[in-house]
Amino acid sequence: MIDPSPYRSVAVASTFSPRFAQVLAEAKRIRDRFDSELSLVYVGEKSEETSAKFAAALERLSLPKNSPIHYEQGDPATAILRAIERNEIDLIVAGALEKEVVLHPFLGNVARRLLREGRSSVILFTHPARQPEPLRKIVFLAEYSEHGSNSLRRALHLAARENSERVYVVRLITTFDEARAKQGGTPAEADEDTKLEHFVLDLGHTDVPIEVRCIRGNTGFAAADFVKSVEADLLVVPLDPAKNAGQLPPNLEWLTDVIPCNLWVTR
Repeated sequence: MIDPSPYRSVAVASTFSPRFAQVLAEAKRIRDRFDSELSLVYVGEKSEETSAKFAAALERLSLPKNSPIHYEQGDPATAILRAIERNEIDLIVAGALEKEVVLHPFLGNVARRLLREGRSSVILFTHPARQPEPLRKIVFLAEYSEHGSNSLRRALHLAARENSERVYVVRLITTFDEARAKQGGTPAEADEDTKLEHFVLDLGHTDVPIEVRCIRGNTGFAAADFVKSVEADLLVVPLDPAKNAGQLPPNLEWLTDVIPCNLWVTR
């Protein structure tokens, strides 16, 4: 089994927005869950004023006064992506929302580009809080690969540390997938249900209850509907960087528009 907490370095994308303290609190929670080092990425000039603001924020959350702060210049998304690469950050934490329209949370530009172009793992919080809410229900979108298995182990590690009630391991099967399976002479339903069960059983003992589900729908939005139906607090999506460099696969493009809850993309 791989080390379930491979994130040596966690960074938070920092702005002095009204939600800065909340996003920093969420980043601290993730740092604690993975026993990682936490740094901050700030797009803007280093000055006495910014240094004082960071010092006060770190002190309020009982974070080390000497936590590294990476200052970058330029377009916010480009600058954050540059800082991630330059400082070899394993996981970046950020706020997700630009706005909410008719109860649908829409991703902001920075969050969208971190999802598409980032080489590190990303956790986006839709409603960050100074006292982070427990991640009681987690949905994991299964990918049958070594990267997918390792990502599930990391998700279960976080779930155990969060005392989560349940992890749903789901496989999304679109109409296109079913048509392709029929062409190949494979009975899609039985085959997928069995595959998914074996994918989970291969992990051995787990500390958190797991429920497996195959979700069928016309598009990837069926996964978002399922997340809402079980009132999940976190959606985990493994993305193998070797296969998806600089882009999302077509069946996950919906994530750049609407995300149903907090989102963790594991790379």
